[in-house]
Amino acid sequence: MHQQQQGTGRVVEDDRVTVVVASRDRREELLGSLARHRAPVLLLDNDSRDGTADAVRAALPDVGVTRLDRNVGAYARTLGVRAARTPYVAFADDDSWWAHGALRRAADVLDAHPDVAVVAARIHVGPRERLDPFCAELARSPLPRRPGLPGPAVLGFVACAAMVRADAFASVGGFDDVVRFPGEEERVALDLAADGWQLVYVDDVLVHHHPSPARHSPDARVSAVTRSRVLTAVLRLPVRDVLRTVAAAWGAGPASRAGVRAALHDVPRALRARRVVPRHVQELRALLRDDPAPARPAPAPTSAPRQETP
Repeated sequence: MHQQQQGTGRVVEDDRVTVVVASRDRREELLGSLARHRAPVLLLDNDSRDGTADAVRAALPDVGVTRLDRNVGAYARTLGVRAARTPYVAFADDDSWWAHGALRRAADVLDAHPDVAVVAARIHVGPRERLDPFCAELARSPLPRRPGLPGPAVLGFVACAAMVRADAFASVGGFDDVVRFPGEEERVALDLAADGWQLVYVDDVLVHHHPSPARHSPDARVSAVTRSRVLTAVLRLPVRDVLRTVAAAWGAGPASRAGVRAALHDVPRALRARRVVPRHVQELRALLRDDPAPARPAPAPTSAPRQETP
């Protein structure tokens, strides 16, 4: 694939890829990051109240903008994948972008390995380009690795630094409106593994993430991630693992207990969509750790905390 120049001047690094961005109330961050994407961009605006959609349309007319009439969380990314017309979709947040060459490298991996559904990228955080600790965890994955796989097999990823095979992602329903955000990746990973897809961490695919100051407070993030973890367990894990997940969260402190309580409202919906993953996926999950990982802390905000996007 060769670089192409769109009429607006955007360099298209690889015509196999669309970048899908979901955002809410981060107009200034978006206006800075969207121009960095070297692919066609679809923006799903989660009912922003700060004029995001109009500002992006005016400043970046080559970006496809859909303004949703309510905040649907990570489900907005699923809508973006459905609208894309390329075989692969790279996700980005309003404060992240793929490094030069990364889109092509990830697409090459997906082309070369038809059983791979997700390429999880290396993430460098902030102006000092610190390695995201979660990447080190992915690099140490103990999961069995198929010969020829270009990196460790994993059972998790960070959505803003992942490229997906669009048809595989769609086949498991994409990110849903039960789990919402953050923590939306786990259920998708479990379902892909259940269907026989590979997820792989590729260390030489790089994404830059400069966290916005407009984020959850650390306690609010822990609560939100706990909510997602509990609902994912109800959706896909055996009863014993659901109980372990809830017990671990309840014992982890006030913020986690708030997350358990927040999950209760959506438990009936999760039960209606419940489908326990097969034993081989349960065994893969058991290889990773006995208990769910703690929520990754958010960077300390530099201004008053606001609702984190999408």
